[in-house]
This record gives sequence, C-alpha cells and structure tokens, in this order.
Amino acid sequence: MADAGRASIVVAKPGLDGHDRGAKVVARALRDAGVEVIYTGLHQTPEQIVATAVQEDADAIGLSILSGAPMTLFARVLALLRERDAGDILVFGGGIIPDADFPELKSLGVAEIFTPGASTQAIVDWVRANVGVKPAAT
Repeated sequence: MADAGRASIVVAKPGLDGHDRGAKVVARALRDAGVEVIYTGLHQTPEQIVATAVQEDADAIGLSILSGAPMTLFARVLALLRERDAGDILVFGGGIIPDADFPELKSLGVAEIFTPGASTQAIVDWVRANVGVKPAAT
C-alpha cells in the first residue's frame, strides 16, 4: 500500500513483448524521484495488472507497450479498472505506439503517452504534475 503523501505507480509490461529495459529505466527514474514503484515484470495480462494496482492502492498505472497492440491492451486495462470501481487510477503509457492511435487512446481515457526518446525527466515531471497523491487515512 502506498505511503501517505507518496505517489504509488504500477509499471507494467502487458502482453507477449519481452523487452523491458525501457520500463525498468522509467521505474528506476520514478523511484529515484520519490515515487513508490511496483514493477510487475514481463508478460502480464491486463487482469493481473489491474489486480496489482487495486491491491496496492496505486495512484496510477504506467504501461510499456512495444508489442503492436496498444489499442487492445490500454482499452482492456481501462475497462477492468471501471469494472473494479477503480476508474480513479490514472493510466499512462509509452513505447512503440503509432501517432495515429493517440487521439483514440486519449478518448478511451489514457492520460498521457510517451514515445521513444522521451526523457525520464519529462516522465517524472509529468507524474509529479498529474498523479494525485491520496490523503492519509484518518
């Protein structure tokens, strides 16, 4: 569970893609910036990713997608979050995502998309500005 006052993000690699270097670099940059990061590892299903985010009381999910299936994977994660009454968990992502998919992904509810070459500082800055931190339980 996230520490009070500290953002918590699940970083996940959905699907069959086996390349996780970028996800690990982003996870480490976020951790070094003071964000609690839960990295799920490779080959996660949308169901596993959402279950982890709900269990960990995450503020956001960052998906790294290189497999060519961003529309399907983002849509499924967002649908599962709504089904679990966890639609307040922000979803963002990066990887190899065609520019033509950006408008539809945004309309589905993807908060931000980072393409190859985005700096880790840009991602950290975006997270700091956009990922809400839940108030401490009383």
